[in-house]
Amino acid sequence: QVQLVESGGGLVQAGGSLRLSCAASGRTGTYTMGWFRQAPRKDRESVAAITWSADSIYYSDSVKGRFAISRDNAKNTVYLQMNSLKPEDTAVYYCAASRVTTAQDLGLIGGAYWGQGTQVTVSS
Repeated sequence: QVQLVESGGGLVQAGGSLRLSCAASGRTGTYTMGWFRQAPRKDRESVAAITWSADSIYYSDSVKGRFAISRDNAKNTVYLQMNSLKPEDTAVYYCAASRVTTAQDLGLIGGAYWGQGTQVTVSS
């Protein structure tokens, strides 16, 4: 089992920045990790993902150029730096992990393990 714990959410004004963190514990391994989000009355969507070696990185079109995903394998932690935030970025952000080959696969298949979510609210 792998446990994922997110942190770093909060309230920010449009144009501002936040950095989310996701710490993995338990039987950690060479998992691809990533972030999903779900806004009220909307489907969950994949935001970004990164393989263990960082040789494959994925961003959704809605965040490309504004968000950056990275990971520190020594700390079993993945980060999501979110810049130029917009009100439409408001959602609960979830960390996910799975043994998939590419970052895009995580978005397509979903995670084998999930965090509890952290709220991000962007005010206009």
